[in-house]
Amino acid sequence: MAATKSQGQSLTLFLAGLTAVCAGIAYSDTGVGVVALIVGAVMLIASFVAFLKIKPLEGRTAQGPQPTVLKLVGVGTALLGWLVVLFGLHVTASVGGRMFTSILGIAISLVGVCYLLPVASTKGAIWKS
Repeated sequence: MAATKSQGQSLTLFLAGLTAVCAGIAYSDTGVGVVALIVGAVMLIASFVAFLKIKPLEGRTAQGPQPTVLKLVGVGTALLGWLVVLFGLHVTASVGGRMFTSILGIAISLVGVCYLLPVASTKGAIWKS
């Protein structure tokens, strides 16, 4: 998952911090949970700082700039499908209506995830130059 030792250490610190934050949130009503939350948050901040230190050492990326608007449209379409499912379950009480809105929402999400986002990420790919 990591190419260098510093990337591996930063990733390990990030995962440990994320685990501690989740445990701290789950047990936030106890003293140990609050300590875990604070320690996890400090670990997350330290891992983010370590990631930022590593970034200049990586050099130039192989891919060119990707279209931001198309990526946002893809993410928006995926979220729209999720919202169709969410609101469709509250709008109708019949099983058939809920199935229809769920299938429609899944289809909308799949268009965003399987069509729009891959197009956005391969728009500036190096093999297309």
